[in-house]
Amino acid sequence: MSLAALFDRHPTEVGQPYVIAEAGVNHEGSMDTARRLIEEATAAGADAIKFQTYRAETLASRDSPAYWDTTKEPTSSQYELFKRHDTFWKAEFEELRRHCEATGIEFMSTPFDLESATFLNDLMDVFKISSSDLTNLPFIDHIASFGKPILLSTGASYLWEIGEAVEVIAQRGNPFCLMHCILNYPAADDAANLGMLLDIRTRFPDALLGYSDHTLPNGDMDVLTTAAMLGARVLEKHFTHDKSLPGNDHYHAMDQADLRRFRERMDRLLLLIGSSRKRPLASEEVSRQNARRSLIVARDIGSGTTLTDDDLTWKRPASGISPRDLARVIGRRARVDLARDTVLQWSHLD
Repeated sequence: MSLAALFDRHPTEVGQPYVIAEAGVNHEGSMDTARRLIEEATAAGADAIKFQTYRAETLASRDSPAYWDTTKEPTSSQYELFKRHDTFWKAEFEELRRHCEATGIEFMSTPFDLESATFLNDLMDVFKISSSDLTNLPFIDHIASFGKPILLSTGASYLWEIGEAVEVIAQRGNPFCLMHCILNYPAADDAANLGMLLDIRTRFPDALLGYSDHTLPNGDMDVLTTAAMLGARVLEKHFTHDKSLPGNDHYHAMDQADLRRFRERMDRLLLLIGSSRKRPLASEEVSRQNARRSLIVARDIGSGTTLTDDDLTWKRPASGISPRDLARVIGRRARVDLARDTVLQWSHLD
């Protein structure tokens, strides 16, 4: 299913989430690496792969301090880091879109300026807006003007700030997904605050719910699975071909082995969750008949006897009159002689 189709369905039941492998700029300017990321994300079960499109000159001033863990990525200037990874532009993303189509995965890239948003509009069916642009209302309006669904990350925000951005999107009439996010690189497990998903769902009931994860992946991938259990229908997590690479986003990204484990874990959880509609299963029919109770004759009763409470008890199986009908039975007369421990049937009564 495409991401745009997910907005049409707007599902509320827990199911396999739409997973976006956030490659970002982990290609580090290499088309071969970018193609490898696409292929590995596809093989691991991602629904989409997303890059980032920016120019350092339009994204950060030269006096923009780091907000990431500098023990993992030592570059202290945003401008310098972004300048190192801003070589891909329109032609490169057109090529990556073609490779995604050939591989069988949806292409996405987050724009960070008006020019990239405009040319990416020809390449994508859904836009992603970074948490860093949540209060950039003119930019949000420009993206919303394309008339496409929007994923809006909500890291480091108050509800009223989300509300202002949502109002801009709503005025254009775009479907939108609100992505809970903690704007730390990486985010500690005790900072994940997945319960905030519930607050977002309560405050914005018309929004599709999502989660953009910056925690370190672990063997159980329990952060993503918990987010899915809490209703996140779109999940995004940084993706790399090699988690041991220094710097950038490699150190808090998942790889294809992590993503496969997540999909397997979700398959197991969804097997346990099953249907959200309460009804008996076919496999329970034998239990309905044999584990439930019927009204049972408590002592020998002659034909014509008017039944009282003392004449009846309830025992298994459920092949006779149900105890829920006791009030309808009391006061009726036995049509035939009834021996003690007879499973009472309607045909036994006048």
